[in-house]
Amino acid sequence: METVVKAAGKTNYERVIDILRLEASAVERAAGRLVSTQVERAVEIIAACQSKVIVLGVGKSGVIAQKIAQTMTSTGTVAIYVHPSDALHGSLGVVTEGDVVIALSNSGETDEIVAMLPALKQRAIPIVAIVGNVGSTLARDSDVALDASVDEEACPLNLAPTTSTTVALSIGDALAMTVMEAKGHTAEDFAANHPAGRLGKRLTLRVRDLMHASPEVSPDAGWLNVVKAISDASLGAVNVVDEGRLAGIITDGDLRRTIERTEPTKLSSLAAKVMMTRSPITASPEMRAYDALRIMEERPSQISVLPVVDNEGKCIGLLRIHDVVKAGL
Repeated sequence: METVVKAAGKTNYERVIDILRLEASAVERAAGRLVSTQVERAVEIIAACQSKVIVLGVGKSGVIAQKIAQTMTSTGTVAIYVHPSDALHGSLGVVTEGDVVIALSNSGETDEIVAMLPALKQRAIPIVAIVGNVGSTLARDSDVALDASVDEEACPLNLAPTTSTTVALSIGDALAMTVMEAKGHTAEDFAANHPAGRLGKRLTLRVRDLMHASPEVSPDAGWLNVVKAISDASLGAVNVVDEGRLAGIITDGDLRRTIERTEPTKLSSLAAKVMMTRSPITASPEMRAYDALRIMEERPSQISVLPVVDNEGKCIGLLRIHDVVKAGL
């Protein structure tokens, strides 16, 4: 059995670096080979798609096709991967009017994909090919053929798809990002498809999603009533509300400091309006929770709670920094 001989004098580290540079160079050369009119047409076809993008590929190209489909879907273009063999045995029914096909094949002669071409043509489905051979059957029968050819694979035997799949993936990513920009897909749109990630949470979670019902006392409430209200709510603060309007806020710290500086004989007359912080910083229920977190953190003296006031000026809740951090922001 033949063995692979390591390049003379090369350490494993040096070989890894060589391969990375080989693949990076291949992507750079691919950028130089792409024809502007073909790229413009490919972006136009995909961006104008009224239904979904079907991404095709077999073997390693199939894995790359799946990644491209997922990237497009998460960035505003509905896309699915379909295995060409499955398509030839019934799954072709998923291809409908208004769809666009992106087909990946290094040789451009992949049997299953070539066999699909007549059916796709019959349905008038635009085809964007990402191929390693622009003279191939797939390239000739496609509306657009993007050159993804490489001089050599990173495999020491020049056999395993490595550099070629990297180039195909890079072209697919570039198309997805360009279409995303052409469609005006925003960070908010992206976050809507990624609600579990930190970015998604930062852009979608609102104060109303994390706030607590407003714990309240009146401005004339005595200090014992304030203590009870804070203890009952277990939020570390209580809103001081006068006829539905926020008059101030009393935190554990406000309560402690006020009692410390008040003579014992005057405690019985101590009222919430004396203890409260007047005109406190507030949040609205529609504000992003992440923006509220920044308000609490990015100040000379950090605060841990924010009263929540609606558009009509009514006090409706209390937001704690603890709950925002716990939510993963």
